[in-house]
Amino acid sequence: MIRKLPYFLFFITSFSFAQDAEIFKPDSIKKKIEAVAVSTNLRIDGVMNDAEWKLARPIADFIQIEPFQGKKPSQRTEVRVLYNKYYLYFGIFASDSLGKKAIRATDFKRDFSFRQHDLVAVSFDGFNDKRNAMALVTNPYGVQRDFLSFDDIYYDIDWDGLWRVRTSRTDSGWVAEMAVPWQTLRYPKTDSLTQNWGINIFRNRRLTNEQTAFSPYPRSFTNTRMDYAGVLTNLQPPPPSTNLRVQPYFLTSFDRYKNFDNKPNDNTYKIGGEIKWAINPNAILDLTANTDFAQADADRQVNNVTRFSVFFPERRQFFLENASLFGVGVGPNDDLSGGTMRVQPFFSRRIGLDDRGNPIPIDVGARFVYRSLKRNYGAIAMRQREVGDSPGTNFFVGRYSENFGKQNRIGGLVTVKNRPDGSNMTGTIDGFFRLSESHSLNTMAVYSTSTNGGKQGFSGLAQYYYTTNQLKFWWTQSVVTKNFNPEMGFVSRSDVIGTTPGIFFFNRGKWIPFKKFIRAFEPGIMTEFYHQASTGKLIERQLNINPIWLNFQRGGFFGYLVNPTFQRLTEPFQPLGVYIGTGDYNYVRHQIYASTDPSKFISFNTEFNWGTYFNGRLNGHDMRVLLAPIPHISIQARYNRNHFKNVGELNTSTKVDLYSIEGRFALNPRVQVIGFYQKNSENNSQNYNIRLSWEYRPLSYIYVVYNHRGFDNLQLKQTQAEDHVIAKISYLKQF
Repeated sequence: MIRKLPYFLFFITSFSFAQDAEIFKPDSIKKKIEAVAVSTNLRIDGVMNDAEWKLARPIADFIQIEPFQGKKPSQRTEVRVLYNKYYLYFGIFASDSLGKKAIRATDFKRDFSFRQHDLVAVSFDGFNDKRNAMALVTNPYGVQRDFLSFDDIYYDIDWDGLWRVRTSRTDSGWVAEMAVPWQTLRYPKTDSLTQNWGINIFRNRRLTNEQTAFSPYPRSFTNTRMDYAGVLTNLQPPPPSTNLRVQPYFLTSFDRYKNFDNKPNDNTYKIGGEIKWAINPNAILDLTANTDFAQADADRQVNNVTRFSVFFPERRQFFLENASLFGVGVGPNDDLSGGTMRVQPFFSRRIGLDDRGNPIPIDVGARFVYRSLKRNYGAIAMRQREVGDSPGTNFFVGRYSENFGKQNRIGGLVTVKNRPDGSNMTGTIDGFFRLSESHSLNTMAVYSTSTNGGKQGFSGLAQYYYTTNQLKFWWTQSVVTKNFNPEMGFVSRSDVIGTTPGIFFFNRGKWIPFKKFIRAFEPGIMTEFYHQASTGKLIERQLNINPIWLNFQRGGFFGYLVNPTFQRLTEPFQPLGVYIGTGDYNYVRHQIYASTDPSKFISFNTEFNWGTYFNGRLNGHDMRVLLAPIPHISIQARYNRNHFKNVGELNTSTKVDLYSIEGRFALNPRVQVIGFYQKNSENNSQNYNIRLSWEYRPLSYIYVVYNHRGFDNLQLKQTQAEDHVIAKISYLKQF
């Protein structure tokens, strides 16, 4: 049966081609919004009572994306566009028959979750290349979210643009006023007086989980798929000029250590900063000196019961901007499609952080990025300071890609990590091919070598997707040799040949019961086969069968998975201190996932797992509860337990618990206190972080941060602790 499974999946996808009527092509006649020129500056207060707004012709013919693609919205959305020589203005009225009672928002976090908030989003394509998008998003309380999108596949979620928004809430809906400086936007210098840009405007009414857009697109895509965008006409922006952003900072800190050798208490003062120079509409140069990431969110501990490293996301702002250009790689999507195999030749957390996530000072660095319709290229160079046993290290990343056809790309990437004892280098060739609206192929080949050991390795991957409104099918094929070692990258497994096909079905037929509550029935199969590259022997097989997955109308879900698994351990490992020896193991795991509507003032998210585990049993649960009575207050508590029963060579039975609570208390979107506490019973560790953040002017901040980390060092048989108090002020000036 297992051998026949790939053929079954292929048959299912071949059969479904005839059912792909809902993936329509972009309309050749684009919907239009006309921008109107004004000579005055508008007052941005979320009221839209300036007389100039009456000059703009409102556009309100939105179309539903979810839940009924192509139908008229249940609520009206009205958009007006104005501009002067300094700003591009948007006035958006999100009408609602229930008024303020319908509004959903759970916090004031910048770059908030789409699943928890009412929102409107404006996405621009200033170069009309139908590939690149800049998205500006706000919720009914004026909280900002912004990001860059490339081919609707790669995203710079944490890009922060300089723009202003204010909102108001009324008994007939809510209003958003946006003022976007021309310097924040990217557009070409042309001889024509007037420009037309690609644009789409998206609204999510969270109470009913209804999504609408100005220009329609298939529901399996997003509003940044710019070949489906409309047109913003009659723009007369000023010619792009030198755009320089300078952001210096001053920081003082106090560090205290308990039972750490060679770590005395210390007071520190630092001065540094960053410069961002938009050389022209296509090229940006970033410089950083004495780089500091004190304001970056702390990593959350994870109790990992797998044999493979946890992939922690990058949280530092300097590395998050334009990350998609250098983020070549193959890995799982947010919905877990694609398989768990992950290879990234460049992973920015290898710079300025040790293996435990502790910071290592960065003296200087630079990043250059060039993007255009035909090609993209860039480079990063950083100098990491010598600290203790960690020598001074130089890092370099170079990237080039060429665009061709409708949405195809081929490119290369080089990384070099240079230390006094030698260098590690990788070379990558990659390609992305949009074969049609539904078909895509992502490929990559990587070579690594080290001068101090002479070892050379190779990794090759190909990932195919077929996506419609009815199903998503993928096939990821990978090979990673035993000596593959990208020291500036991330690889989840070595010495493997991976085959990971899978399929999700999206069912919304009338036959689904309880349509008032259930939006979709989405079962699936995710398979994973891994052979050892050096021997050709099967070392792991997983059949992740997902017979039940229900998406509810209001945003919750319920799913059940069963995972028959075979593992051949060629070396022992210790999950959470439980020793498991080499050998062949067959076991079956069960999982239940459930969530209530995440936009409500109280919501629950839980995972239960149970079943056999290697030679014993493992039961676990992960429960989260979010309490957000008003957007100014958001508190989340989490409890995670792993209960081992007769596992490993010593038949170990033990319980490992992880507790956490975090809160966000906001006066408004610009003044917030964020607190986080976590305790892990594995080593009796206790971590907490308290951070005051005040954005006293756009993208200029004052931070006060307190970090504590304490744990039992089992080797030294004593408790160690460290405390850090940090105060930092930054100032952004744009010229």
